[in-house]
Amino acid sequence: MKIYTKTGDKGTTALFGGTRVPKHHIRIESYGTVDELNAHIGLIRDQKIDKITAEVLLDIQHKLFTIGSILATDPEKATLKNGKSRLNIPRISEEDIHLLETEMDRMNEELPEMTHFVLPGGHQSVSFCHIARCVCRRAERLSTALYNEEAFDEEVLKYLNRLSDYLFVLARLLTKQLQAEEIKWIPEKS
Repeated sequence: MKIYTKTGDKGTTALFGGTRVPKHHIRIESYGTVDELNAHIGLIRDQKIDKITAEVLLDIQHKLFTIGSILATDPEKATLKNGKSRLNIPRISEEDIHLLETEMDRMNEELPEMTHFVLPGGHQSVSFCHIARCVCRRAERLSTALYNEEAFDEEVLKYLNRLSDYLFVLARLLTKQLQAEEIKWIPEKS
């Protein structure tokens, strides 16, 4: 199988179902940003982190592929002529969202209360989490814009929202575990 098809040479790409759209289409931007986020999650998973976190991040990567597939499917062709879904994969569920919430609660038990915003940084692994969080927020913004044009599974938006929160809490936990400094943002008085 060749990796190149040459079908996108004129600036279009195909969605699941065959519909061709411009590569700058909001749908492509949405799932492309989810793909970018997945790569950043892989970078975090490659760091020296505990086994539980590594397993959760691997699960997140699988869920992000699911989200990318949902976003890459033409809604008009999401259902086949036989009535079955074009995507024969599990969808994002309330349980998936609950896992992120449970993990955040578990991590927060180890952390001091937050009294201020914190500046990203302190250690490379922490910075990777903050970059992933920002990319996740962008994926959420783009997906929300797409959802307003063409609705899809609402759980996708919920999952992306919780995931950015999870990445923030993970950054704080890694700051503690790596004994890095958490610098509070305290605005200067004018």
